[in-house]
Amino acid sequence: MFEVYIHVPFCLRRCGYCDFNTYTATDLGAGASRGNYANMVIREMKLTKQWQLDHGIAEPPVSTVFFGGGTPTILAARDLVAMLDAVRKIWGIAPDAEITTEANPDTVNEYYINELAAGGFTRVSFGMQSAVPHVLKTLDRTHTPANVAVGVNAANKAGLRSSVDLIYGAPGESLDDWRTSVTTAIDLGVNHISAYALTVEPTTKMGRQIAAGTLPKPNDDDEAAKYEIADDLFAAAGLEWYEVSNWARPGYESQHNLGYWRNVDWAGLGPGAHSHYNAVTEADHPQSASLTAPAGGGCPADAGLGVVSVSHGLRSWDIAHPRLWGTAINENRVPWADSETITPEENLEELIMLGLRLHEGLDLDRINRAINDAGMSSTPQTLRTVSVDQLAPMISEGLITVSDNHRVVPTRRGRLLNDSVIEQFFDFVGV
Repeated sequence: MFEVYIHVPFCLRRCGYCDFNTYTATDLGAGASRGNYANMVIREMKLTKQWQLDHGIAEPPVSTVFFGGGTPTILAARDLVAMLDAVRKIWGIAPDAEITTEANPDTVNEYYINELAAGGFTRVSFGMQSAVPHVLKTLDRTHTPANVAVGVNAANKAGLRSSVDLIYGAPGESLDDWRTSVTTAIDLGVNHISAYALTVEPTTKMGRQIAAGTLPKPNDDDEAAKYEIADDLFAAAGLEWYEVSNWARPGYESQHNLGYWRNVDWAGLGPGAHSHYNAVTEADHPQSASLTAPAGGGCPADAGLGVVSVSHGLRSWDIAHPRLWGTAINENRVPWADSETITPEENLEELIMLGLRLHEGLDLDRINRAINDAGMSSTPQTLRTVSVDQLAPMISEGLITVSDNHRVVPTRRGRLLNDSVIEQFFDFVGV
């Protein structure tokens, strides 16, 4: 599978809890403006495609496209459609592809949604966060619950799938407030809901308020109680958890996010976006043997290949500031800040971390193959395989279950203690 993520770094205002790579200015220089942004991303697509060709990467037609941010819907709908059309022209799009944009309920209406639907979008993810006005105010959100309902209704009418995102644990949010948000989201009739615990970064406005004592710090026990409330209410409404923070009716899971958790290939476009490739051919050529970016950021789009010598995984990330990102594109360089080789051991770690977040579970047979690929069975002191018997302590603690086909699935307790589950599994594997 191959996915495309497009980051739109513009917002109407910056929410107090947000530490994403977003900006409120309309023009950030070097062509990275709201009005010209689609053109810049399309140019990056062409540079990325050429880089793939130069490094022996032949991806299948795109299975999912996801526009995130920031606020993608701050751009004109025709700009989102133009970028989607470019993906179709450059890589091709599978007939059943999932095409999603995140949306701020303040920035869309029926006409906007209809234009997206006509342009090939299949799904809209609305940033609801809460249904309680004082919680929205604490989060610096400007929309109202009514705006969310208008957006969902417009998407339904246009034949698009809808999802809503919720955040729990905001300062001052009671358990009853959270129940109200969850039941309101369910009553919208959407088939997919994400619910994330609030993470407070010290550099954000909210982080500074908490440090100054003007807002209370989120409480782990409170967030755990809210997770259990959400899980119970979603299950009663027919929404099943399929990833630690995501619930859906069967068949309505986010295919794009599942791709991340299954560790597929994806190209990230836009300032700060990350890309991931499972197999890249490295060339014995002075200009392209190193896949990391040169000083100043950006990789030549026309680096020659020479003799192919190595195949490995690769992770890269775009230059974060839009002006510098745009400068690299204007100089005909893939706008990476840097990249790194994914070693077999790092790949094993990622398979464990991602797999233990999923309802489909972590495939023990795949993990044991990855242990051998990482060369971790070369000494008697390291585990050659992970067996069900070795996982008995975690099973008895009620953290995981193991299916007949050797899939390790976290229980609800295991989801709440996911970091601990992952660490214990690392100990079994020896990483």
